[in-house]
Order: sequence, then structure tokens, then C-alpha cells
Amino acid sequence: MKGVFLDYQTLDQNDLDFSALTSTLERWEFFGLTPRNEIQERIKGAQVVVSNKVPLDASLLKNTSTLQCILVAATGCDHIDLVQAKAQGITVCNVAGYSTASVIQQTIGFLINMATRMIDYHTLVQQGVWSQSQQFCLQNYQTHELSGKILGIVGYGTIGQGVAKVAKALGMEVLIAGKENDPRPGRLSLKALLPQVDVLSLHCPLTIQTKHLIDEAALKQMKPGAFLINVARGGLVDESALAKALLSGHLGGAAVDVLSTEPPPPTHPLLVQPIPRLIMTPHVAWSTREARQRLLDEVVENMKAFLAHQPRNKVA
Repeated sequence: MKGVFLDYQTLDQNDLDFSALTSTLERWEFFGLTPRNEIQERIKGAQVVVSNKVPLDASLLKNTSTLQCILVAATGCDHIDLVQAKAQGITVCNVAGYSTASVIQQTIGFLINMATRMIDYHTLVQQGVWSQSQQFCLQNYQTHELSGKILGIVGYGTIGQGVAKVAKALGMEVLIAGKENDPRPGRLSLKALLPQVDVLSLHCPLTIQTKHLIDEAALKQMKPGAFLINVARGGLVDESALAKALLSGHLGGAAVDVLSTEPPPPTHPLLVQPIPRLIMTPHVAWSTREARQRLLDEVVENMKAFLAHQPRNKVA
């Protein structure tokens, strides 16, 4: 039986142990990245394919007669045609929950950095401003204590709950967004929540209903000086409206790890000009070494379960 890993480079920084995976099959082929025009040739004759982000659409699957299993090295499976896979009897398994601790950590890091203006002060020090100061400290930027502030969370799954736990340890009050007329206790509609929060943190999936959930109108409902954090999906936020809200000074800061287009073009509204009080990281919240190894280990467990005819984490 032959296995092919189409894009191991998206997981590996030369720091992961692949031995457990390679031991599962007689033959493996590993490719750092796979361009679109080479996918068909590389999966030819394979019974198992591992993909993080390489798309496997209907046309590719229809031309593959040997494929039995697709192991998605991620949670999201929107790059796999699940309908076609099911029609051909191809098992598709994903991995969930591997990066929860890492994403919580990144969220809290964003929160503390915005409150303390840590990056801005570091930049001043590097520029020699502190060395030229007439007093022992710099006070160029207004900073804030998080204790006593209100954090609003949109998306109260495992990550949202973890963020809430840490925020409460910092002395923050937590409000949870729900749907309109949500019967669950403690849930507020987004419209009711936005004007109350000092920080809004997004942890929900991107769907037709949540696209541009945070648009220009929503941003205007937030308190002047409030912070926005997005470690979920870029499309949740109208990024042009976010740029406008930061440039106008309405928002006190924003921190994002995701954008609607990745990698972003230089003309992206959050990149086309310097924007104050914006922290941006390149979709790395999930990618600590521990989370990436955990992801790979779960792919191995999915592989073993498939070989034992007891597939786990099956999505098709």
C-alpha cells in the first residue's frame, strides 16, 4: 500500500518526528508542497493521501481509481470535495482540537500586548528614544489594566471557553455572544453585547451567516477605544471597515492572525498603508511545535484506525 503526503512543509519546520507515520505503510512519498498542476501525477497509484491545504476536487478524485483514504492534516475540509469522495467510497478523516492551547495562548498574548502597547514601546527602545529620555521611563503611550474590563467572546467552543478562563484569572468580566433570542442563560445578542465590551474576541467558524459579522455598523457599535481580536477566520471581519476604524481612532487597537485572503496581496486594506494600533501575525496561532506534533500524531492515529477498518474522525 502506498501513501503520499502532499504538503508536509506546511506542518514541519525540521522539528517534527515522522517515524510513527512512515511505519504505518510499506511505502510513503513526501512532498514539501504540491502545485496544482502536479497533484494528479503525485496521487496516481496511491491508496492513502495526506493533505493539509492541497485541494482535492471532484475532477482529481474522479481520475483516481486506487485512492481509499484521505487524511486531512487539519480541522477544516473545505479543500476536499467530500461529496465526490463519499460517492467513490473514499474515507476522509480530519483532526480537531490539536491547537486549542496554542490559540488560547496567542489570543491572550494579543490581549496583553494591546493593553500594554508592548510592541510600540519595544520599537521606541530600538529606535533609541529611551536612551535620549530626560527621565527614567517613557510614557509615550497610554496603557491599561485588564482587570475590571469586559471581554466579549463570539464563539464559545473549547477555545472560547479557554480564553474566558484565562481572562477571568486576569480579573476581567466575560460576556458571551449568542444568536438573537438565544434561550441559553448568559448569552447576549451581538447587538446587545458590542456596546458593552472593552475587548471583542472572535472564535467562531466562517459560514454564510458569519461572513463580515463584524462590519462597519458593528464596529461603530463598539466603545471608542475598544480592542478587537481575530484568531478565527479573516472573513469574519470587513477588513476595509476595520482599517477605517483604526485610522479614525475609533478602535483602540486590533490584533489579527488571519485574513480573508492568505497569503494577502500587497494591496490588502490592512497592508496597503501603515495602520496604527494594529498587530498582525501570519496565521501562526495554531503552529506551536507542540500543536504541530500533536496534529501529526493524530494523523497517525487516523491512519492506524483506517487500516484496522475502524475509521475515526470520519467526515466522509
